[in-house]
Amino acid sequence: MQRFCLLIVVLLLTANRSFGQSASTDSQTLQALLAEVRQLHHELQTTTLAAQRAQILLCRLQAQQSVVRRMQERVDDTRSKLAQIHAEQKRLTSAVKQYEDSASHADTPAQEKEIAEVKAHLKAGLETQTNNEQEAQAKLVEGEEQLRIEQAKLAELEAHLDLLEKTMERASQPSAGNPQ
Repeated sequence: MQRFCLLIVVLLLTANRSFGQSASTDSQTLQALLAEVRQLHHELQTTTLAAQRAQILLCRLQAQQSVVRRMQERVDDTRSKLAQIHAEQKRLTSAVKQYEDSASHADTPAQEKEIAEVKAHLKAGLETQTNNEQEAQAKLVEGEEQLRIEQAKLAELEAHLDLLEKTMERASQPSAGNPQ
């Protein structure tokens, strides 16, 4: 009977140690799981933030592309207007020259007067076109400068987007010490 009692005491002591180790192992497992859940939560927040930044950046990029497109259209329109002004100047210059040549062939003083009036009118038109040319040229220079500024802003946004993309790629790749 003493042996039986001794056996029960030994079993109880051994069983008690086993339960203690099991509780310790369970606690460590729960701590490890909790740490992993916290890490996943942190990574999810980081990914969500990066996605939001990327979305904002894409919207800004689209808006800037629209600004650059409008500026390019303005510059193109100004260049077209300038080309029309040059064509009109050329036409008026040619007409003035023709009237100057025909003035020497005028038969009557009335024809000379009429040629002189037309020539004066053409010269006034030529002067107007010269003023228009100067205005268009100034507008073109200003537009081209503004276009360069807006294109630089666009390039900067594209560089930010590229950097964000590379950062997200690196974050999505498993690290050497952390197999997934």
